[in-house]
Amino acid sequence: MSQLSDRYNPQDVESRTYAWWEENGHFKSTDQSTKPPFCVILPPPNVTGFLHIGHALDHTIQDCLIRWKRMSGFNALWLPGTDHAGIATQSVVEKELKKENLTRQQMGREKFLERVWSWKHQYGDRIYKQMRRLGDSCDWDRACFTLDEGVSKAVKKVFVSLHKKGWIYRGQKLVNWSGPLETAISDLEVEHKQVKGSLWHIKYQVEGTNEFLVVATTRPETLLGDSAVCVHPEDERYKALIGKNVLLPLMNRPIPIIADTYVDKTFGSGVVKITPAHDFNDYKIGKTHNLHFINILDKRCHLNENAGPYKGLSVQEARKRILEDLKNQNLLEKEEPHQLNVGHCSRSGAVVEPFLSEQWFVKTEQLAIPAKRVVESGTTTIEPESWTKVYLHWLNIIEDWCISRQLWWGHRIPAWYCDECDHITVSETDVTECESCKSKKIHQDEDVLDTWFSSALWPFSTLGWPNQSEALKTFYPTSVLVTGHDILFFWVARMMMMGLEFMRDVPFRQIYLHGIVRDSQGRKMSKSLGNSVDPVEMIEKYGADALRFSFLAHIHSGKDFKFSEQRTEGYRNFMNKIWNATRFAFGNLQDFQVPSAGTKALPVKGHMSVYDQWILHKLSLVEKTVDEALEQNRFSDAASAIYQFSWYEFCDWYIEFSKPVFSGPQSPERQASQLVMAQVLNRMMRLLHPMAPFITEELYQKLPIKNTACIVDEYPNIRVDRELLALGSEAAAAEVDLVKEVISAIRNIRGENRISPAEKIAARISPSDANVQKILGNNKSSITTIGRIENLEIGEAGSLAKCAVTLVTVGQSRAQVIIPLEGLVDLEEEVKRIQKSIEKLTKDISTLTGRLSNENFVKNAAEEVVEADKKLLEENKSKVESLREALARLQS
Repeated sequence: MSQLSDRYNPQDVESRTYAWWEENGHFKSTDQSTKPPFCVILPPPNVTGFLHIGHALDHTIQDCLIRWKRMSGFNALWLPGTDHAGIATQSVVEKELKKENLTRQQMGREKFLERVWSWKHQYGDRIYKQMRRLGDSCDWDRACFTLDEGVSKAVKKVFVSLHKKGWIYRGQKLVNWSGPLETAISDLEVEHKQVKGSLWHIKYQVEGTNEFLVVATTRPETLLGDSAVCVHPEDERYKALIGKNVLLPLMNRPIPIIADTYVDKTFGSGVVKITPAHDFNDYKIGKTHNLHFINILDKRCHLNENAGPYKGLSVQEARKRILEDLKNQNLLEKEEPHQLNVGHCSRSGAVVEPFLSEQWFVKTEQLAIPAKRVVESGTTTIEPESWTKVYLHWLNIIEDWCISRQLWWGHRIPAWYCDECDHITVSETDVTECESCKSKKIHQDEDVLDTWFSSALWPFSTLGWPNQSEALKTFYPTSVLVTGHDILFFWVARMMMMGLEFMRDVPFRQIYLHGIVRDSQGRKMSKSLGNSVDPVEMIEKYGADALRFSFLAHIHSGKDFKFSEQRTEGYRNFMNKIWNATRFAFGNLQDFQVPSAGTKALPVKGHMSVYDQWILHKLSLVEKTVDEALEQNRFSDAASAIYQFSWYEFCDWYIEFSKPVFSGPQSPERQASQLVMAQVLNRMMRLLHPMAPFITEELYQKLPIKNTACIVDEYPNIRVDRELLALGSEAAAAEVDLVKEVISAIRNIRGENRISPAEKIAARISPSDANVQKILGNNKSSITTIGRIENLEIGEAGSLAKCAVTLVTVGQSRAQVIIPLEGLVDLEEEVKRIQKSIEKLTKDISTLTGRLSNENFVKNAAEEVVEADKKLLEENKSKVESLREALARLQS
């Protein structure tokens, strides 16, 4: 048995252990196996990215599941991959080119793409290295990239197939547009920011009259693209005007006054301007009423020829000029300050403009039907269940999906335009002639597909589809998808649609959604707030296991996670506790004879102490709790159970109780305790391994009882360990729990009365019945030694004057712990201290009572805040009652 160093140093262990796992193929899965499959597909991080704290949370959950299933006898595959991240990657490379005074247009498409691939080869594996630091046990041989040849083949096949069905089409629609990038962007790439703006009230003259309609807008420059003004059909003020025209301010173009129930007649003047080419709501009205769609912007988001004298101006320049001109013509009635929620491009920072553009779209209505049905039927479950309604709602109101992007980096759209007959040829392979007129004068679409299009195929394209590979047969459908709820629609719903369409089965059986990581105050992490956390920095400071455990001990499905560095430091202390306890155990196992039966070896029951029976009973409880919790994705319950067992029951109590037998001569009892300790240590490492893999593997390799590696050893459960756990005893557990509580009561009395732990004291314990008396008598030596008692009497309570008293209850067993304080503490000072405490608590009770009596507070405060106050109130009342009893005893 190897010696352990004095301290656990993660830096010495982590990289060495990870390399050893990889070298020995412990992360690998097989395409054909007698073991049941378990598969998790990693949500592919952007190839441009660094491991951020959200990744660390997401990956920790997945790795915990994979390690647990691998140890539970499954053919476990965690398939890694990265996303080409069209806009993000192209932006990074274009910024590099800018430093060289170059643009991609100057380089040309081919040379630019060579440059991007070069960047990818240089930096693309950066995030994989960081994932290894966290302990991700991915099957690295299967790592995929969304522009890999196999994935590209799948993308083309899906595009062509959907096009043949008429479910992919080209058309002109309104899209989110980034001017600096000159491309359409997805809703996920739009960041909404609160901005102080204005609401301008503009006068539109009713044609042929001196009457004006007043329209309020936050974007006055868009009036150049107005094609109507709209009123509610039942608004008596304007009924007579419906069907007439107003003159468009500054342009004097007549536009109709239309009626639609979309208008809220109680808001403002009850008249709204309709700009179908530059507003998503107006676009729908424009379609309904067959209005003109007037696009006033070019691809750079500068005003175009439809803007008349304002052509060539940026949006902000045009706004300024238009407002001046409106004032000069007395058409600006008033300006009011107005708080706006403005969409900004996450890549360029520019304001996103709704822009009418020719794009490729996927018809989603038919694809959405089976994607809804499988969730409604429970074929795929979403956890937490509350997100099921959100998922179904989104699919019920789904719009067609814009899949084209005006970029060069990505999957180029497999469509070729004929210069002679205008026919579009769509093909999985490159074409040289028009399929309609056979002309050779054709050119391929310049655009690429939305990154989410290839990501939607991820669960099957990564497993070899469209080939019917063994991997696809074994691992599809995958078992569980772990991801943030923010991409439930953008990614999860689309994977469901594509999986059902092309595999005729769901892509995963279960969806586990977590929230976003926030700081300890609940704020979203951002550079501007300076509260971002680098997980690699946390790993270097506290070790990967401490970071992982801090996630798993506090994660709840669907809820945002509040990150606390202090908590991570606390779990570093937990790792040190495990290390030090194991070091102590090894010191008492130096002469241990390792049995040939290994983990199946059993101690002789007749030689086992009550403490051996107690710890085996506690082991059975923790194995059962952890097994049930992990089966139900209750990671915090599993982590909490392991923490309680490891820190308190094994490290704090079992080791302490076992010291006398280990310090004694060799005996059958000592051998039994050594075997129990060795077996419990073995289970403890295996139980903790999915959550804290590095320290457990390091310690496991030094255990007297072990197999090849912790990572591939069997995960403990009450079925596998049935014979060992049967040696535990519920009666022994109740006995030792009572002894534990008595010793804890003695320690608490010491602490409350500031009596030094080193000082030997006298104590009386008054049992409730003969059975409790017997238990205390049998364990008198442990109570005396661990409680540091000089004189212990077990019997009648006697006088309680000048004594500290605590009632201990375990099940039906009760005992009064009495410590005479005279001579140990300054009784007068103690009386003053207690009186001050009662005074402070009484004030707190009054404040809490007042707050909870306030109906407004109870109605408006968060439910958890109200519940916390109620709990604190009861606790404070209980403390005051106990303190008054203690005061009465000291004054008697």
